Amino acid sequence: MMTNSIFSLEDRVAIVTGGGTGIGRSIALEFAKAGADVIVASRNLENLERVASEIKDFGRRSLAVATDVRKPEDVENMVQRTMEVFGKIDIQVSNAGAGFNCRVEDLSPGGWDAIVGINLKGVFLCSKAVGTVMIQQKNGKIINIASTAGLYGSPLLAHYGAAKAGVINFTRTLAQEWGKYNINVNCIAPGPIVTEGFLEVLKATGITEPPPLHNALQRWGRPEEIAYACIFLASEASNYMTGETVCVDGGPRVAEG
Repeated sequence: MMTNSIFSLEDRVAIVTGGGTGIGRSIALEFAKAGADVIVASRNLENLERVASEIKDFGRRSLAVATDVRKPEDVENMVQRTMEVFGKIDIQVSNAGAGFNCRVEDLSPGGWDAIVGINLKGVFLCSKAVGTVMIQQKNGKIINIASTAGLYGSPLLAHYGAAKAGVINFTRTLAQEWGKYNINVNCIAPGPIVTEGFLEVLKATGITEPPPLHNALQRWGRPEEIAYACIFLASEASNYMTGETVCVDGGPRVAEG
C-alpha cells in the first residue's frame, strides 16, 4: 500500500466500468494495491465477481455490479448500490468500450450506433450519474479511457475513432463546467495494448504473438501501464490537472528504412 505517498488511494472509493477483463481489470487491481475500495461494473457478472475476489485478496472492499453503460437505469443502479455500500464516490473510471474493424462503406447505421453507444454515450451517462454525487461532495476525480484512434483516426475504425474523439472533447468540456466543484476530469488515450481479448483474436487467426510495432519504444503496451497512469490521475498528484488527454502509446511512430 502507498499510504505515505502522494500517489496513495488509501480509503478512496473508485468505480471502474469495463472492470471484468483487460485494461479495466488491471486498473481495478492496481487501484486496490494503492489502497482503494473498488466497484467493478460491466455486462458480465461472472468476470466481475472474479475481479472482486482478487481485490478482496489485497485487503480492500469490492462490489461487482452488472451494468450496461448504454442503459441509464443500469448506470443509476450502479451509482445507487455504490452509495448504499460505501457512502461516497471519489473516483470514476469510464473504461467500458468496444470496437470492430469495418470499412465505412460497409458500416451499417446499427453498427455505428452500437459503437458510439458504448464508447461515448456510456461515458456521458456514467459522468452524469457520478457527477451528481461528486458535485454534492465538492470533490472527485473522473478518468475517461479514450484511444489514440480518437486523436489521429485509424483505418477500419472510423466509428470507434469518432466515438473516442467525442470522449476527448466531452472530457475537456466537462472539466471546464465542473472545475468549480473541485472535480478533476481527465482522459487517457492508450495506444496498442496487449490484452487477453486481443491475444484470443490473434490465436483465432493463427498468429501466436503480437506483430512488431514501429513506435519509439518498439513494443506493445501492457494493461498495467494504463493503470499506472490512472493512479496518477486518481491521486492527489494530479490535483492541478484537468481537461487533459494523456497519451500512453509507446511514443511516436518511427520511420522505417
